[in-house]
Amino acid sequence: MRFTRALRLGIGVLVLTVVASGCGSGSPRTAVQDAAAGKLTVGIKFDQPGMGLQNRDGTFSGFDVDVATYVAGKLGVAPQHITFKEAPSAQRERLIQSGQVDMVVASYSITDQRKQQVDFAGPYFVAHQGLLVRADNTSIHDPNSLPTGSTLCTVAGSTTVDQVKREFPHGVKLIEYDTYSLCVEALQSRMVDAVTTDDIILAGYQARSPRLLKLLGPITLDGKPVQELYGIGLRKGDNESRNKIDDAISAMLNDPAKPWQTALSKNLGPDFPIPAPPTVNRY
Repeated sequence: MRFTRALRLGIGVLVLTVVASGCGSGSPRTAVQDAAAGKLTVGIKFDQPGMGLQNRDGTFSGFDVDVATYVAGKLGVAPQHITFKEAPSAQRERLIQSGQVDMVVASYSITDQRKQQVDFAGPYFVAHQGLLVRADNTSIHDPNSLPTGSTLCTVAGSTTVDQVKREFPHGVKLIEYDTYSLCVEALQSRMVDAVTTDDIILAGYQARSPRLLKLLGPITLDGKPVQELYGIGLRKGDNESRNKIDDAISAMLNDPAKPWQTALSKNLGPDFPIPAPPTVNRY
């Protein structure tokens, strides 16, 4: 009897604890609130060289990493107090909405559909769609015209999927993988003929293997280059954080020391053409 009573009391305390914690959970903390506490959690890609990469020693590198670090600094958070969390393309909205990250800086294209779920600061870069092929491929010369029977790889959950279906409607087989690294591995293994996505993402892979891969582009639609505006994703309705991050992005783009240009050339190599900085739209 004593054991049973003690067990019941223990269960009662546990239930009360869970209920109390659930009632007090409320909404996830905002980016500004976490920054005021001296820390930030940022979603990035872990497998995109030149953009967001987890190195063998556990450190992180890439253009998105440098942008996130600069923005965090403007919010008062030192680099050592940034926690980087992997944010695959198909999971970015969920990570933001659940409060697992304060922001996502992961080649995150701003679209009307995504703006229904999250808010964006930026843009901090304007990309164009390109095509990555093997350097020894002699049959693909035009990024806008693939030979019939070609196999094209891109990532599930990316904006590229719909574009591919519009641009290459006939005679091209589309394969979707979870990450661009898998697409590039398939390309180098001759399982696919080409990989398509934003030129800045493909440039990172090409810079890693310049003798094995070549970058073609831009791909055009109705005679115009396909553009992707990269923004920093935030919880919807978090206007204070969005405004402060817009200020930070604008500061980076217009800094006389040119940290934005330096981050591009450092991470994507000397062959990547540095474009003019975009203008922050303040969505």
